[in-house]
Amino acid sequence: MIRDKAGSPAMVLATVCIAQFMAPFMLTAVGVALPSLGRDLGASAMQLGLIEQLYVVSLAMAMLTFGRFGDIVGQRRVMLPGLALFTGLTCSLGFTTSVEMILLQRFFQGLGAAMMLSGSLALVAAAYPPEIRGRKIGLVSAFTYAGLSMGPVLGGYVTGHFGWRLVFLMSAPLGLAATGMCLFGMREAVKNASGERMDWRGGLAYAASVGLVMLGAAHAREIPLGPAMIAGGILGLALFLRLQTHTPCPLLDVGLLRRNRFFTLSCLAALGSYAATFGLTFFMSLYLQYAKGLPPRLAGFVLLAQPVMQVIASPLSGRLAERMAPARLATIGMLISAVGLFAAAVTIGPDTPLWLLVLELAVIGTGFGVFVTPNSTAIMASVQKRQFGLASGMIASMRTLGMAVSMSSITLIFALFMHDAAIGPDTLPAFLTSLRVGLTAFAIYSCVGVLLSLLRGARSAR
Repeated sequence: MIRDKAGSPAMVLATVCIAQFMAPFMLTAVGVALPSLGRDLGASAMQLGLIEQLYVVSLAMAMLTFGRFGDIVGQRRVMLPGLALFTGLTCSLGFTTSVEMILLQRFFQGLGAAMMLSGSLALVAAAYPPEIRGRKIGLVSAFTYAGLSMGPVLGGYVTGHFGWRLVFLMSAPLGLAATGMCLFGMREAVKNASGERMDWRGGLAYAASVGLVMLGAAHAREIPLGPAMIAGGILGLALFLRLQTHTPCPLLDVGLLRRNRFFTLSCLAALGSYAATFGLTFFMSLYLQYAKGLPPRLAGFVLLAQPVMQVIASPLSGRLAERMAPARLATIGMLISAVGLFAAAVTIGPDTPLWLLVLELAVIGTGFGVFVTPNSTAIMASVQKRQFGLASGMIASMRTLGMAVSMSSITLIFALFMHDAAIGPDTLPAFLTSLRVGLTAFAIYSCVGVLLSLLRGARSAR
């Protein structure tokens, strides 16, 4: 029987799916609109980069904290104000007239996204029993990839025909719909960790450390500032973990990471998977436009092969996860992605046929789609109900940190092989070398994920 403690399960699922679509859509759609925004407002290259960075950084900083807070006060009480904040700022950004205000609002838009996403899988896990939970999480994953894949296409079309402001404004109706469904269609969820205290001190320490690591990685070539920020962030994370062991009600139960090997390795496998796949679109976009000479619109359609397969594979793997061990299915998916990445690294070149590239992208997307849903299902099934929000926040945090690792790897590879040179006919061989090294690194990340997935063993759903 489907549970109704948080209201209509269908309403919970619909609200979560819209939220999971909007957050990545606001990342990739805005990325395409940045050149137009920069020309209109006179923004520098660094400011344009910060428009994307601040959104992702605030997401990573706050996801774990809000996931834990939702366990204590109820996930709906965190999601509802998050939806309202995200929607309000999305609308406001469409009318902003200065780059400085856009930067400020993008940071807080990311915080709103963290609030609405951190406990989303916890709400789905509470609304549906284990025997059908996998297919519902698969549907949620499909909406996430739909947001990622539709962002560049819709963002580019809307920016070209109506201007960059409508990229923000067109998302506001979806946010209003999700806010209304959360307000009127969802009841207060059961407090999974009722009576426990919130560790705000730990939340601030975690946020500061993650922010330093991510901003330092984005500016890794700026020596000594970038490496110093990364080192400070890593030291901060180490101190955070030590602090958590002496906190009565910690933000992150370090004992859980030690005792529950399945949970820990599943989270690390997710980190490896996102590190292996997120930067691929950026790499391939440059390759298609500079090495193959395709216009941006055609390059975008070629790149759709990966996310489209992810959208198709995610719900199907969710159903399969109800019939076989989710951990085993996730391992198979990661292995498929590794094969596709190694094949791309070996065959990529100036004369690579487009059909082969599309096939390789489709294989990578299929593998990732097969991996992520059963892996998320396995993570949610490996913890007690009082830790659903924490687990949901960890999944989202691993996704964001994996994205940061992927893009930081690209930055480092370009620094080693391209230095500060622009991509052009004279530097094309160096770019292709960078591309092959990058694809190989992504394949190695995927293989590490396969190893971690194998080492965790198997665990039945709770």
